[in-house]
Amino acid sequence: MGSLARFMGLAGLSAALLCGCSDLSTPAYHRPDMPAKQTWAHAHPAVSAAETIDAQWWKAFEDPYLNTLIDKAISGNVDIRILAARIGVAGAQIGEVQAGALPTLDAGAGIDFEKRTGQTLTKSYNVGAQLNWDIDIWGKVEKGVQAQKAEYHASEADWRAGWLTLVANVATTYFQILQFDDQIREEQQTLDKNKQILTIYEQMYANGVAPRTEVLRQSAEINGLANELLELHRSRDTEENALATLIGVPAGEFKMPAGQLRQRVKLPDVPMGLPAQLLARRPDVVAAQFRILESYDEVGAARLAQLPTISLTGRGGTAAFSLSDLFKAFTFSFMPSINLPMFDPGVHAHIKTTEAQSKVAEEQYRQAVFTAFEEVENALVNLDAHKKQRIELLQQNERLRMVAAQVEAQLKEGLVSQLEVLESERSLASAELSLLANHEQILSDTVTLYKAIGGGWPAVEVTNVASSAVAAAPAR
Repeated sequence: MGSLARFMGLAGLSAALLCGCSDLSTPAYHRPDMPAKQTWAHAHPAVSAAETIDAQWWKAFEDPYLNTLIDKAISGNVDIRILAARIGVAGAQIGEVQAGALPTLDAGAGIDFEKRTGQTLTKSYNVGAQLNWDIDIWGKVEKGVQAQKAEYHASEADWRAGWLTLVANVATTYFQILQFDDQIREEQQTLDKNKQILTIYEQMYANGVAPRTEVLRQSAEINGLANELLELHRSRDTEENALATLIGVPAGEFKMPAGQLRQRVKLPDVPMGLPAQLLARRPDVVAAQFRILESYDEVGAARLAQLPTISLTGRGGTAAFSLSDLFKAFTFSFMPSINLPMFDPGVHAHIKTTEAQSKVAEEQYRQAVFTAFEEVENALVNLDAHKKQRIELLQQNERLRMVAAQVEAQLKEGLVSQLEVLESERSLASAELSLLANHEQILSDTVTLYKAIGGGWPAVEVTNVASSAVAAAPAR
């Protein structure tokens, strides 16, 4: 024990000398500085931050079929399972790092055979064991554990970001398919009306009151409409395959029944909060914060690696020519050793590497925040513009309906031809398609905004304690 005490004293003296000329501290975590942002350019000022997040925000669309699809996606999507598996990997790696502070034991036994010239075959038995223990005096292993815990929480935030992206993708893909259904119906009606117009032109041409070019022009119009209808069917099929993959079903084996977008999906009101809440709620921003914390702990571990390390090595064993004599003689040795890495250039280089990596983590956080601000502002701009456009489109649609009704009345009085009626109906159908596209845009903008402001995830506080509480998944 005297030699061990001397080693400990030497280690302490070396550590004291090193502490006097080296920085051994772990950087204190604080959220990196960002340009001040107090409000959103297009947010509603009367809505409080508490109203910003609804854990089941997609239910505001009041579509039971959409709710069912999202439930299927959350339970069956492969991408979200991969992210969940990565959380398991990060959790297992915590134990792997913790094992670095534990002693290791190697044991073995064997038989040696030997025959020399002119002698009989001899054999001997041996048993041996070796115990090694690198004592974590300064807490370097614990710093590594804290860094891995931060990575674990970052992986959880990655899962939440993937979860939110999945829900948003299911919703927007579903809306797109319903829009295709409505467009297909409208295009088919437009095609039928244009075929009626073609029949009228053919009759007029046969009677010599219309040139053949009108017949050809109308026939070309029908070709274009038929091509658009085929493209709509193709687009719907590919979106249906994408939705199948999202919900965990092989593409081609999922068929979504046709529906009507405006009748099935409600346009919800979307409350907004403040940028301060965004930074604590968006999973990708939270993940970036945890990875800064992880990099700080890695800097701390690298700095502590400069301190002396003490290793204890114990060996024991025995050997004999017979099993009965094997344990009669047993040898044992115990040797402490000290390693002084303060002069190792590799240790100092690793410190610089971890410090540089922490700078990268900080800039990646800033990048995530700027992206978040841009996504929210763009979603607000789009939502605001499309809602204003909806007012104009509704007025246009209503006026064209009035025109179509008046032309229909004039037809009954013999004041206009059937051709003029069909032309007015075709204009109305085009306006209906524009209104339909606008409805889908507002729905998708709403989903994008919910995703951009963090969906249903509550705020997460990131501190130097890597075991900070992490939010659970919103109830479904």
